[in-house]
This record gives sequence, C-alpha cells and structure tokens, in this order.
Amino acid sequence: MRHGPRATRIVPLVGLLLLLGACQTPPEAQRESPTPEPTVEVLAEGLQAPWSLASYRDALLVSERDTGKISELLADGSTRVLGTVPDLEPAGEGGLLGLAVQRDSLFAYYTTAKDNRVLRFGLEGEPGELALGRSTVILSGIPAGRIHNGGRMAIGPDDLLYVSTGDAGIPSNAQDLKSLGGKILRVDADGQVPEDNPWPDSPVYSLGHRNVQGFDWADDGTLYASEFGQNTWDELNEIRPAGNYGWPRIEGFGADADFRDPLQVFAPAEASPSGLCVGKDAIYLAALRGERLYRIPPADPEQSQTLLTEQYGRLREVQCAADGSLLILTNNTDGRGTPRDTDDRLLRFTPPPAPLP
Repeated sequence: MRHGPRATRIVPLVGLLLLLGACQTPPEAQRESPTPEPTVEVLAEGLQAPWSLASYRDALLVSERDTGKISELLADGSTRVLGTVPDLEPAGEGGLLGLAVQRDSLFAYYTTAKDNRVLRFGLEGEPGELALGRSTVILSGIPAGRIHNGGRMAIGPDDLLYVSTGDAGIPSNAQDLKSLGGKILRVDADGQVPEDNPWPDSPVYSLGHRNVQGFDWADDGTLYASEFGQNTWDELNEIRPAGNYGWPRIEGFGADADFRDPLQVFAPAEASPSGLCVGKDAIYLAALRGERLYRIPPADPEQSQTLLTEQYGRLREVQCAADGSLLILTNNTDGRGTPRDTDDRLLRFTPPPAPLP
C-alpha cells in the first residue's frame, strides 16, 4: 500500500527535542489529540552523504560519511561544523557513520586505514555554540572494508552503548567470536565489557550478522534490528543476547535450531534497509535501494506497509519522535543515488494513520 504526503514545505529547525522525545505532553492528552494529516517538511538540505542523527539538549547533530564532519543543525536549517573526525579514511561504504549521545559525551563510529573504531568526544558549550572536546578511542580493531561496515550506535535502556558491525566483506567474520565483525557489540562508555555480557570478557552481544545498520528498542525492552542480505533476503530481526542470526550459513529463514530466524524478510531490490526506529504504533525501517519507508506492526511483524515510495530517493536514517512524527535522512549523494539539486535532506514526516488490524 502506498501513501503520499499531503504537503511538502520547508520549515525552520525549531523545537527538535520536542520531536525527538522531550515532549512533556501527558499521555492522556496525547491519546485525545486529533490524528495529524500526513505531511513532509524539509528541515535542512544540502547535506553531503549524511549518515546518522543524534540529539543533545536543544541541538540535533548529523554525521557526514565522506567529509568526516560532525555538524549542528541550526534553527534556520543551516549547519554549523563542530569538528572533523581524525584519521578518517573514507572508502566505499566506510567513513564517518553512526553517532550516539550519552549525557555530555558524543560517540562516533568511523573508518581508518586499518579498522573501524568508536571515538568518544566531550561535548562543550550550549546549542548554537557547541564544540567537540577531548577525544578518546574506546573501541578499535573492528574489521573494515569497502563494504559492510555496520556503523549504527545507540544507548540502550540499560545505559550501555550498543554498536553494530558488518562482516567487512569477509563472511566468516560473522561466525568467529574472536572477530568483532558481523556482530552487535555492547560496552560501557569507556569501551569496557559489562559483566553480564553473553561471553566473558567479550563485547559481543549477538553474532551471525552480515551488515546491521539499524536498531532500536520497543517500550517493553525488545531490541529490533534491520540487516542487509546478499542476493535473496534482507531481514528484520528480534535481537537476543548470544543470539546467532545465521550469516553466512543462512540468509533469511532456515531450518537450523542453532540460528534465529528473522521476523520478516524483504527482497533486496525493494529494501536494502538501513536506519530503524520503534514508534508508538509501529517499527519503521528506512530503505536505500528500495527508496521507501516500511511500517511494521510489532504485534504482527510478518506484515508491512510501504510509505514515501520513490518520492525522496534513498532513505538512510529514521528516528521516531514522541509526537508520532519521524525524522528521516535521505542519502542520494553517497555515490549510489541520483541526487536532486537540494539533496541530501533532513525530513520531518508525519505518517498517515496506521491501518486497522
């Protein structure tokens, strides 16, 4: 099912924290609010291969894969560069990828000449005048390549940092517990391994992944992740500690009790998923090659609805806001898309009401 937006307009970047979860409206008032009409608003444009969004106080930060810039998006839709990640070696799908914020620390996932790493910066100053403080590498030795670098990061409900990695084009990495490739990792803010990780002294939380570039938690603590397949099936998975998701032995559904099956699969030509978020009523999955947004009901994850199909090109990142709207990064300037004059853009999308079950 395809739904187009009712209107498209450019608006200032005002009140982004309200969009991203700082809204103080009581739940009762939210339930009584009228259902918003579907709209798309352009919050910023002219971004170069943007990859990730992260909120800090009243600011929204964005990473650019190839330039290595971390920028603050200002109220008038312009950007202000906080700094550039050092030792960056962008190549193919590698470069500056995911961002995550925990209190006054900013985490950045990036590619060097030798590996993928996670760098922690201090954040200094106030929104509009933010600066990057002292930096520390907290994770290194993650396999890197021109393809399959993973790169998504987020702070979990347990206040720990989760990091997705790809197999770096070497499928055997995904099943090798000595390799950090093809995994979801779980560490603290210093890169140390929590005592309750599945394997002692290992940051590995789950394995058997080809290339995870999106994950998020539902309110009940369920962790969902999107995964690039090879030629047959992309996947939506429910992530469990110590779960093995089969790559390269299995792509999609299998008949092996040692591996966890996906909740849903998608043809790569129609998906190639990247960012993922869990909203009030659905899981939202941003598709690159498929140039669309999937809406998936958690109660029936074998079903899905498509939105924005082929309207804005490749969709890299999606974040769910407290008011039901979504923040979406397009990704048409990454060398694989067909950029328009104003690409790439940050969109605010208010989706249509979810279909009745």
